[in-house]
Amino acid sequence: MSQATDAARTVILTVDDDPGVSRAIARDLRRRYGGDHRIVRAESAEAALDALRELKLRGDLVAVILADYRMPQMNGIEFLEEAMEVYPGARRVLLTAYADTTAAIEAINVVDLDHYLLKPWDPPEEKLYPVVDDLLAIWRASDFRPVPETKMVGHRWSAPSSRVREFLARNQVPYRWYSSDEPEGRRLLEAAGADGRRLPLVLTSDGTVLTQPEPADLAAHVGLATTPAAQFYDLVVIGGGPAGLGAAVYGASEGLRTVLVERSATGGQAGQSSRIENYLGFPHGVSGAQLTGRARRQATRFGAEILTAREVIGLEANGAARIVRFSDGSAIAAHSVILATGVSYRKLSAPGCDDLTGRGLYYGSALTEASSCEGQDVYIVGGANSAGQAAMYLSRGAKSVTLLVRGESLEASMSYYLVQQIEETANITVRLRTVVGAAHGTEHLERLTLRNTASGESQEVDTQWMFAFIGAAPLTDWLEGTVLRDRHGFILAGPDLTSDGRPPADWELDRPPYHLETSAPGVFVAGDARALSAKRVASAVGEGAMAVMLVHRYLEQS
Repeated sequence: MSQATDAARTVILTVDDDPGVSRAIARDLRRRYGGDHRIVRAESAEAALDALRELKLRGDLVAVILADYRMPQMNGIEFLEEAMEVYPGARRVLLTAYADTTAAIEAINVVDLDHYLLKPWDPPEEKLYPVVDDLLAIWRASDFRPVPETKMVGHRWSAPSSRVREFLARNQVPYRWYSSDEPEGRRLLEAAGADGRRLPLVLTSDGTVLTQPEPADLAAHVGLATTPAAQFYDLVVIGGGPAGLGAAVYGASEGLRTVLVERSATGGQAGQSSRIENYLGFPHGVSGAQLTGRARRQATRFGAEILTAREVIGLEANGAARIVRFSDGSAIAAHSVILATGVSYRKLSAPGCDDLTGRGLYYGSALTEASSCEGQDVYIVGGANSAGQAAMYLSRGAKSVTLLVRGESLEASMSYYLVQQIEETANITVRLRTVVGAAHGTEHLERLTLRNTASGESQEVDTQWMFAFIGAAPLTDWLEGTVLRDRHGFILAGPDLTSDGRPPADWELDRPPYHLETSAPGVFVAGDARALSAKRVASAVGEGAMAVMLVHRYLEQS
């Protein structure tokens, strides 16, 4: 790798595993742009990602990234997808041979590719420089300046620190983590006048110091909207998972004044997924954070409001209005409501699990902790797709990953493509008919007791890391007495309300409920919270869009 020494200049980075090609494109770029830009060259995707992370830590700006498509271990599209996480504003170019143009076109959807460049690019004056000139102009015109970072000081085994890290990461708030037992962490604590006994400590970009902040307070100080702009809307969407985001996109794009209310972070369980590979239109897969992040930006671009860290505790009818009540006592009203509250992972009931949650035991992917699993023995509880995706993701760096599955086989609950990937991954072990009997540790998780449900035998294993993905509990307790639910708490709607051919007893209209309409007219449900739903990202998005269509029908006839 070679680079100029002037740190004030922005960077153009190029990566190609062929040394000759790599040197040639770096030479041509340096000839034209070397006076104003640093040219950084790498000969592998891994080296290029390391360079990008180093540049990020130093606060340097990267304007353009050019990546070869055919590289071993990680192709150009996969590399650019990773690079987007580090420098989302950099313009992206894929270097391809003529035979790879189809893949390059697909990359436009996968990584928002700006341009694909056929090799060879001679003469550069005609084929290379005009492309880079345009991309540099676009980059300069955009808001490429680094986003001011929030700083957070915490402890590795602190549950409150883990919760705040996860909140910031899932809401895509740029932050930098400092351990309280490292010099820079101690310096920040001293500067804030804190003794480190109450962690985490958060220093926002405007200098505000927050100690063990609650989500609503933290959200308000890091630029997330928490207060509605109006008191009355056409549509309130409750829940920001795929179904809720789908409803917000279609509602706002079709002219409905729409607000989405999310109690934690948009994305729901899907947003925590390390990789979704069976979602239509993404042949190389997409991370849950990327998919839901794009959906959030799309919703706001159409004019939807998104409120974060607001908990809804009540829903009631007042004439034609539907009143949504928040935990702080405030309320908003709307003509219609879509319930997209989703589900949460069930908690492990074994002894020790409650005490060690956030201190080695995590529910969901907790991707902020993934880097700490490097070279470690990791245990994952669950046999559905979320558990399988986490196993594949963590296996990249962990010494070993053990999947603990209560059932008789993976095939009964996991997609075939994931089962195949797991079977082909050498450092993943699957233990069937196995449950967690107990979790042990003082400051953090140290050991697990595993029990075989068939033989009854128990075994203790050493580990500091366990991630649980078990069951799906609907977040609907607050709807007791408002809409009809099944015995598991999932919301009944449409045909499921009229199984005997008659509408619910309290139904006041002279028509049957629409397909996704609940027992409360004008209140619809979409996604995993609905009884008998498919529990897939694509179906949740589709139901969110369909619910908006039914909202229009309801409003037209009201």
